[in-house]
Amino acid sequence: MDCFLKASNIIEKYKKPVCSISGGKDSDIMLDIITKVDTQHKVMYVWLDTGIEYQATKNHLEYLKQKYNIKIHIEKAVKPIPVACKEYGYPFVSKHISEMMYRLQKHNFQWEDEPFESLIVKYPKCKSALKWWTNQKGNMQGKISRFDIAYNKYLKEFIITNPPNFRISNKCCEYAKKKASHLYSQLNNCDLDIVGIRKAEGGARAGSYKNCFTNNTEDISHYRPLFWFTNEDKKVYDRLFNVVHSDCYNLYGLKRTGCVGCPFGRDLENEIEVMKKYEPKLAKAANNIFKESYEYTKKYRQFAAYMKANKGGDSIAKND
Repeated sequence: MDCFLKASNIIEKYKKPVCSISGGKDSDIMLDIITKVDTQHKVMYVWLDTGIEYQATKNHLEYLKQKYNIKIHIEKAVKPIPVACKEYGYPFVSKHISEMMYRLQKHNFQWEDEPFESLIVKYPKCKSALKWWTNQKGNMQGKISRFDIAYNKYLKEFIITNPPNFRISNKCCEYAKKKASHLYSQLNNCDLDIVGIRKAEGGARAGSYKNCFTNNTEDISHYRPLFWFTNEDKKVYDRLFNVVHSDCYNLYGLKRTGCVGCPFGRDLENEIEVMKKYEPKLAKAANNIFKESYEYTKKYRQFAAYMKANKGGDSIAKND
């Protein structure tokens, strides 16, 4: 009830709210909430087509349109994922790591294991990324920050031993989703952006917010109806309101659906096998796009597993 009341009160205050639909579980619950409280039918719905999507997701969108009697606008990516990857680089491990490595590569960084004071002299215009590389983001007590490279065990050792021979970047997300969403809001004069971010899902995106509502930033306010929902809350909501999810979950058995085949995925190996079984053409496309990143990610995970099993290893060279 608290969720419904909050959603109703916020939506009532705005003239042109837009709700971003993904076809995922969180998105399904958010849509169910919004359609229940949007009595004036003023909320617009948009789906961002990244350029590589599950057919099951597209089918689910058709189901949602019929179930709720709504229109879902399809907004094309400013630059589809395949194009953005080719132009800027490929995702690796996480958005933050990819952004830091992208900045370092722009300055022709040689992946040196030197202190920050030495590196900043060589690369004076790369301060933030060098702080990440040298673990300068933690507090004064020596605590490792999630914005330090040490937060991902053995990543620095791996990169030093196996420098990437391809460009790394997180720009695919920026051009396929962020910029596309912002463009749609601008063109339609939207004053409220509604998204399905949850605090419990973790990650940099959820961690950047403190509550469910942000008032008027860049001429638009932001509302996150599911921000305080736990995984158990989602299960209860599904049972109470008979929410039906995509075949990506019910048939394919995926736990999450983000960008198809994205190397950021924790369950990447399983997702690739699922694609091969249910959507083989999509699996082939994903492999063509992310092949170098898949291989590098696999190599890193094997390296980290070896180092952990051998308590850090006698030497990095031994693994190489």
